[in-house]
Amino acid sequence: MRKLTMAELNRVAVADFKSTPKSPVVLVLDNVRSMHNVGAIFRTADAFALERIWLCGITPRPPHREITKTALGSEESMAWEYAPETMAAVAGLKEAGYQVVAVEQTTGSVTLPNFQPEPGRPLALVLGNEVFGVDDAVLALCDLAVEIPQFGTKHSLNVGVAAGVVLWDALVKLGVV
Repeated sequence: MRKLTMAELNRVAVADFKSTPKSPVVLVLDNVRSMHNVGAIFRTADAFALERIWLCGITPRPPHREITKTALGSEESMAWEYAPETMAAVAGLKEAGYQVVAVEQTTGSVTLPNFQPEPGRPLALVLGNEVFGVDDAVLALCDLAVEIPQFGTKHSLNVGVAAGVVLWDALVKLGVV
């Protein structure tokens, strides 16, 4: 066994990536404060060829070297938009037909193994602030909440880690991967 070389990985150039078909999934970052988390989420979104990322409220935006540190250039390949208010971005996605799902622990949340994205409908996953989670007003606009089962002493995962876990699960269930 050996590691594959960059040439063997056969990755597309940024310009080509921008015109390739994307997974019908967007991420909405609701006041995520850490530039490192934002960069990690850009990198994950690029890896799964997501449609776009919505950066909302206080969420930092590229260009910034602290985002680039973890994004490793994916902030150049990923489509993204900024919305001063998360509620406006979510309302627009709902109007466009997206199933809007908060990644949050709520009284009515569905555990990730029981979550089934609606087939044929684009998906928007809302990820919240590292301390406060998804804002209550934004949560009220979501179609449902999905929760990642956890068995340790901590009550949450890092937002970048949670994004990767939920994305992989959703894309498998949508038949994308």
